[in-house]
Amino acid sequence: MLIGIISDTHDNGDRILQAIEIFNEKEVSLVIHAGDITSPFSLIPFNEKLRSDYVGIFGNNDGDRLLLVERSGGRIHRQPYKFTYQGKKFVVLHEPDLVEDLAASGHFDVIVYGHTHKARVEKINNTLIINPGEAGHWLYGKATIAVLNLEEMEAEVISLP
Repeated sequence: MLIGIISDTHDNGDRILQAIEIFNEKEVSLVIHAGDITSPFSLIPFNEKLRSDYVGIFGNNDGDRLLLVERSGGRIHRQPYKFTYQGKKFVVLHEPDLVEDLAASGHFDVIVYGHTHKARVEKINNTLIINPGEAGHWLYGKATIAVLNLEEMEAEVISLP
């Protein structure tokens, strides 16, 4: 079972569509957005083109939070957002401040975060930490997403074209 992971899209519609195309091709069962969607209109491709469910959190640049919640059908949450999916415990954050402490706690199987715009896949103890990098490519000019194989508990970072 595959899960798509994206963050820091920052209203870049072209990159959002490219990411969704990859998620659809890989037939992911869920997409996690780790914040900085920015504007509610950026959710249109998630609602109209993505062939899986999605969840996400607010980042530090997300503006109209009420409309983001409404347009997402309640799928966008305050951080930290904790949930269990296919028997695995997830926590999703935007900022990285608590990532190491959460990993050391042993309470989560997967920690997803964004904000730094730098991709990271690392295992600490039995916790997989994933930052998909920046899908929007505004800061470093490199657009990336990640795909998590839940059975193998391995993730890969994928560059968008």
